[in-house]
Amino acid sequence: MPSGARPPRLIGLAVAAIAAVVTMIAAMLAVGPVSAQPAPTAVTPHSTQRGPDPTLAMIEASRGPFATAQQGVAPGNGFNGGEIYYPTDTSQGTWGALVIIPGYTARCVNQPAPEEAWMGPWLSSFGFVVLCMETNSPNDFDTARGQEALAALNWLTTASPVRGEVDPNRLSVMGHSMGGGGVVYAVEHQPSLRAGIGLAPFSPSQNMAGDKVPTLILGGQNDSTVTPSYLSGLYATMPAATQSAFAQIAGAGHGFYTSPNNVMMKLAIPWLKVFVDSDNRYEQFLCPTLPDPSQISIYRSKCPYVPPGGGPTSTTTTPPPPAGACQAVYQPQNSWPGGFQGLVTVTAGSSPVSGWTVTWALSGGQAITQLWSGNLTTSGSAVTVKNASYNGSLAAGASATFGFTATGAASTPTLTCTSP
Repeated sequence: MPSGARPPRLIGLAVAAIAAVVTMIAAMLAVGPVSAQPAPTAVTPHSTQRGPDPTLAMIEASRGPFATAQQGVAPGNGFNGGEIYYPTDTSQGTWGALVIIPGYTARCVNQPAPEEAWMGPWLSSFGFVVLCMETNSPNDFDTARGQEALAALNWLTTASPVRGEVDPNRLSVMGHSMGGGGVVYAVEHQPSLRAGIGLAPFSPSQNMAGDKVPTLILGGQNDSTVTPSYLSGLYATMPAATQSAFAQIAGAGHGFYTSPNNVMMKLAIPWLKVFVDSDNRYEQFLCPTLPDPSQISIYRSKCPYVPPGGGPTSTTTTPPPPAGACQAVYQPQNSWPGGFQGLVTVTAGSSPVSGWTVTWALSGGQAITQLWSGNLTTSGSAVTVKNASYNGSLAAGASATFGFTATGAASTPTLTCTSP
């Protein structure tokens, strides 16, 4: 479908899905727009594997081994609020995190057309912090939805009430329809993500040629909106070297994912466990074939799957606030022939800041190709990154991050941080 194509009309499908949404738990705690603040005391980290040895019956069940709770999130911080679902067990260490992006005109948890609320407690009970995100406008296209999802992940790891329980290095995204297009944007613009899952993704603004993140694509055999031929063409743009899989659900239409079902979950849960938790115990449900293929009409895998190295995650004692208004620290994230990815952490000094600016000089042959969670300007080799609208206000000692990809050979820049 060409990039200028109008979005599919999904309103009717979204409305039809309302009756299937799981009733929300009462007594939700509204969380207003906040600035990034010092993280609570970090929990003791262990291996990134979570939970008992899995069985087919376990991943078919609507609840996993962990009890969960939830909190409401008010609009702000670059997205329109939503709902957080999280495991209540604090003895396991930090959890991987997932942001769910709703489809065009739909809502994730709010009325009048909530579609993905049923997924939150289900996935969280398998050991993930899940944010069912609302978009700033129900008519946002794929690019805006992807940007909002990245903003939501930044808020979740730096300013949310559960930030101390989230591992910022184990993040993922999932979305339906135009929200799936947001997944395509997010994985291409933040290659440090551990996993992406597109549920009948519609991506009018980009294909998947730049995707380096392990990505699962699900489609419906009878989907007349995001048709099998369109989805097959989109998946064909995925680089051969990217760990990915494509599954077509037998008899499913476009709204299949808006109602509770374990067909998609038997694929989504193992995908998240393998790539977000580095838990190879779950690869058996993806490779070499599916253990229950009765409801899958097409399955294209790239077995075997190699998760990122697991093992213990590191923890450090929170250092004192840096001298000066703020400090910027660079961390390499990834590299490949002809390019690399970096992460910059901005930390306020002994006083709060209401905005920050980070500058550095590019080395010869380097050029920034993408940047997220900040506003970029360049002049020759000089780079200037100012805060985004949602991460500029930092309490004393609090931090925010932005990331980027660049061409050229990786190097460690000398950063300067100032605040107005």
